[in-house]
Amino acid sequence: MHANDGEFMRASDAFSWYQENDPALRATIVSIIWLDSSPDWDELRARLDNASRQIVRFRERVEEPPARLSTPRFIIDEHFDITWHVRRVQAPSPANASAVLEIARTDAMTSFDRVRPLWKATLVEGVDGDRAALVMKVHHSLTDGMGAMKLAPLLFDLSRTTTHRDEASAPKSDRHGLLPASIANDVVQTARLVASTAKSAVGAGPRFVRNPVTSVRNAVGTVTSIAETVAPVSNALSPIMQERGLSRSLDLVTVDLADLKRAAKAADATLNDAFLAAVTGGLRRYHEQHGTTVDELRVTMPVSIRKEDDPAASNRITLMRFRLPVADVNPASRMHKIDKQARRARNARSLPFTNAIAFGLDLLPTAVAGSMLKRVDFLASDVYGPQFPLYLAGAKVTAYTAFGPTMGCAANLTLLSYDGACHVGLTIDEAAVTDPNMYVECLRAGFAEVLALGKPEKPIRRPIADGEYPSSYRSPNDLPADAEK
Repeated sequence: MHANDGEFMRASDAFSWYQENDPALRATIVSIIWLDSSPDWDELRARLDNASRQIVRFRERVEEPPARLSTPRFIIDEHFDITWHVRRVQAPSPANASAVLEIARTDAMTSFDRVRPLWKATLVEGVDGDRAALVMKVHHSLTDGMGAMKLAPLLFDLSRTTTHRDEASAPKSDRHGLLPASIANDVVQTARLVASTAKSAVGAGPRFVRNPVTSVRNAVGTVTSIAETVAPVSNALSPIMQERGLSRSLDLVTVDLADLKRAAKAADATLNDAFLAAVTGGLRRYHEQHGTTVDELRVTMPVSIRKEDDPAASNRITLMRFRLPVADVNPASRMHKIDKQARRARNARSLPFTNAIAFGLDLLPTAVAGSMLKRVDFLASDVYGPQFPLYLAGAKVTAYTAFGPTMGCAANLTLLSYDGACHVGLTIDEAAVTDPNMYVECLRAGFAEVLALGKPEKPIRRPIADGEYPSSYRSPNDLPADAEK
């Protein structure tokens, strides 16, 4: 699971890295691991330290070439200090879930220290008495949602009893000069792109002779798809979510996974379709509450291009933009329309050219390339997590919430399923969404609308109240008789 010291960023990661010259486009992921008690502090820090030894990327910092002459690379931080990356604090007043969300909110709005590895973890203790939460902050270039799930075995146990892990040795640096190596890397990457294009062209010749009409149609389709991928967005489709700023609001919505699956099945749709239908239903209500209507909204959806042998410490997604129906009040009908659009995005002809596109965009000024991301109405993604309880240094993980970066959108909505529940983390740009509380309540209503298709046995879980932990926590009486408490 090691990454190589001195490894260069993929072009897509370099693109997001350089876009951070505009603070509105920061690629910071914040997650909250909610715990039923305080974990063993020494064990927790040892776990994170050992994980950083095995996943070298978590001990590396980014080194940039001068004047953006080439691609940045990851190099070992020779001054790595685990005590800087892993901290322990008492929950500030009112010492409840809202206090934890405020800590996560601050992390989401704060830039990384670029001379250190791009992650940090804060254990928050004394939450609602003896509960706790681990707030993790990671740059998107280190990993994506699926990659984070592959990292889980290094941190978590399947019972309260901690499992011994052999301590790995600290990685050592073997890097050479940055600029010559960077230029050499870019030459190699460019040669590969040219070779790949040439190979495609050579293969296209016989295909053109056999079927010229189809070949021309495919070529036009590929060019059109690439053009759609890089086209700038001049205005948001929402008439009321036009502004963009730097302040963020974090919140969460939790529903039962079985209920959402049942609703999707009732409409002969996928779980992702049901999720997006709930979101668009909520956004329709939010616009209605502000005295306006909208037919469609533009979404950015991460599409995974991860392969089985890709390292966990890597970002293997590409961002696709497309329009989704909002005005349709029938959730089942809306799901079918969404499914058609989402499938088109996942099968876009531009996907194989993701790295080549990013390589070209890296050469453009930040403002020009960033126009591709800004003015998109929302970003939505879903990650399927473990459907069984996990334990962290002796404490039970009762909920797991991820808050993705807005990256120029009005809001990011990330669904992470864990142990039978879907936890939707909301990262809201407060300049775009002027009434975050109403926005969240409208989203809850959107989920209720979709869940009604499956006639769920339980109502949508109510929001967090002051002095209360997320409603996804279950009391001991709600656990199966054979479950460990």
